[in-house]
Amino acid sequence: MESYYPIMLKLAGKKVVVVGGGRVAERKISGLIATKANITVIAPEISLELQLFVKTGKIEWLAKVFSDEDIEGAFLVFAATNDRALNQKIKDATEANSLITIADDPENSDFHVPAKVQRGRLTVAVSTGGASPTLARKIRDQLEQEFDERYEDYLNFLLAARQQILQEVKDPSLKSRLLNQIVTPQFLNSKNRLADFQALYKELIHH
Repeated sequence: MESYYPIMLKLAGKKVVVVGGGRVAERKISGLIATKANITVIAPEISLELQLFVKTGKIEWLAKVFSDEDIEGAFLVFAATNDRALNQKIKDATEANSLITIADDPENSDFHVPAKVQRGRLTVAVSTGGASPTLARKIRDQLEQEFDERYEDYLNFLLAARQQILQEVKDPSLKSRLLNQIVTPQFLNSKNRLADFQALYKELIHH
C-alpha cells in the first residue's frame, strides 16, 4: 500500500481551481479562503454561499462548463462535480506539475484534504487516506474538545516567548529548560502568561 506524505502548504498567490459549484465545492473553497490562494471556481451555476464569496472578491467565478485550458498552470485542482465522467476528464487534463483531488475517486487523487482542527496557529489534521472521511470527522470532533479556544492565545504566547528565548539565551541547557517549561498545563491555563513567563525567565536566568 502506498503511504501519503503529510505536508502543510503555503498557498498564498498560488493558482487553485475548483471545478463544481455545489456543496462539495463549498466545503473545499471554505477551507481555502484563509490561505490567500488565487481561487477560481468553474461551473455554469454556483451556490449562494459561493456567490457571496464572489461578491466579496474572495474567489473568481467563470460561469461556464469545464474546458481543459481552465486548469492550465494550476497548482492545485479540485474536481468537485457530481459527474464522474467529468471528474475523470478533469483528471486527464491536469498537467504533470499540478496536483488534483477528485471528490468521488480518492484512489486516483494526488492528495486528500484532511479533517482539521484550527486554533489560530495550531492546526491538527486527521486523514484516513480516503478510507473514511466520516471517521476522520468524528476524530476531529473529539480533538476539538481537547484543543479548545484557549490554544489560539496560547500559541501566540509560545511564539513570542520562543523568539525571546532564542534571541537572548545562549546556554543550550537553559534554553531547553525554558522551552520545555512553557509547554505545560501551568502556562496553558495561566491567567497571565506573560507575567508568569517573565518570573520563570528571571528565576532560571539568575539561578
